[in-house]
Amino acid sequence: MTAGLPDPAGFPDCPVCAYVLTGTARLCSDCAGRTLQPVADPHCPVCSQALAPGGQCGNWLCALPQERRGFSRVDAVAVYSGALRDKIHKLKYEGKSGWAMIFGRLLVGWMESHPEQMRGVDHVVGNATHIGRQPLQHIEAIMDAAYTEDVTHAFPLSAPGAHRLVKTTETPRSANKDLDDKRTAAAAHAAALTWTGDTNDIKGATILLVDDVFTSGSQLQHVALRLRASGATDVRGLVLARVPWSG
Repeated sequence: MTAGLPDPAGFPDCPVCAYVLTGTARLCSDCAGRTLQPVADPHCPVCSQALAPGGQCGNWLCALPQERRGFSRVDAVAVYSGALRDKIHKLKYEGKSGWAMIFGRLLVGWMESHPEQMRGVDHVVGNATHIGRQPLQHIEAIMDAAYTEDVTHAFPLSAPGAHRLVKTTETPRSANKDLDDKRTAAAAHAAALTWTGDTNDIKGATILLVDDVFTSGSQLQHVALRLRASGATDVRGLVLARVPWSG
């Protein structure tokens, strides 16, 4: 940092950081990068899973031809482990809403640092949660924060309260389910989503679909397939955290 100014506290000590209210997306992203577990190299170019040198990805989605796979690729800010896993849980299940601001900064910081992956993106949208979700709609909170933290409006994020994807019907959750049940829940989730506004916005568009965690990819797959069926040319994914593959 500049002489005379305090150093950032470091993730996950964000609540006591001198820059918790005034920090930029790049500052927070760079700071968090010191402690978050990065996506390994080499990794799968489709799902960001760590690979052994010369190895192949074990994710069944990555073996599908592009016309049957909804998304072209999914990038991750970091690996789902340690403090990141804990703080996602704090937001998602305990309603600690202050973490939405930090995660919004991490997403915008990633976008700023990866211009190649952002090139040609027409819409950045969150993978919607049910409007009645408790303790809060965590994806929408993160996306609202990302819009605010993108101070130059460099990216096609939706303004708070004007999300492109909404979900008005609650569907079964996929957590702690077997793979078949996860796929069924993912299909139901995708079917419950509505694209707000002019549906012509989808036609020919490249969409960056944002979520908190990528595990098997079933939900992103089904949502991406629905967007492509509605006319999107390409759907890419960006998640805060990639769960290490264990299968």
